[in-house]
Amino acid sequence: MLILLNKPFRVLSQFRDPDGRPTLGDYVDVPDVYPAGRLDYDSEGLILLTDDGRLQARISHPKARTRKTYWAQVEGVPSAEQLDRLVQGVKLKDGMAMAVSARHLETPPDLWERDPPIRYRASIPDSWIEIVLTEGRNRQVRRMTAAVGLPTLRLIRYSIGDWTVDGLAPGAWRKNL
Repeated sequence: MLILLNKPFRVLSQFRDPDGRPTLGDYVDVPDVYPAGRLDYDSEGLILLTDDGRLQARISHPKARTRKTYWAQVEGVPSAEQLDRLVQGVKLKDGMAMAVSARHLETPPDLWERDPPIRYRASIPDSWIEIVLTEGRNRQVRRMTAAVGLPTLRLIRYSIGDWTVDGLAPGAWRKNL
């Protein structure tokens, strides 16, 4: 079984939290499924849940090099040089990190409002970029965009492989048939 969930902002990518924060269990009531990978507490978007250990490993193991597409709302307007640096590679504390691709993106279509909304500042523009990765280090997109001078304000994982968040409102899920 495979479940596609649009994980809302400020939800943990696990089923229980001793501190009482919202978790996947607050949204998915299917027993014996586990996340195939993680998505940070302050990130939104697609997370896959499965009861199939082989599928879970195939999706989340670094050697699988599964493509993950992220939409990042960043502070500033990206230059061609900044986008090129994301693809050529940026040095992070845990080594070099490279995107498969990075491009400027108009505001994503059918984008839901975030609660709470991103802080608006009239003096500092923001824009969207799309970044595709095949690895998934801790807070990697946020660290990469910061390294090129584009701090991430909002981060949404749009897709994992061929699966997308299309048609799923925050907190909604569906079984992949």
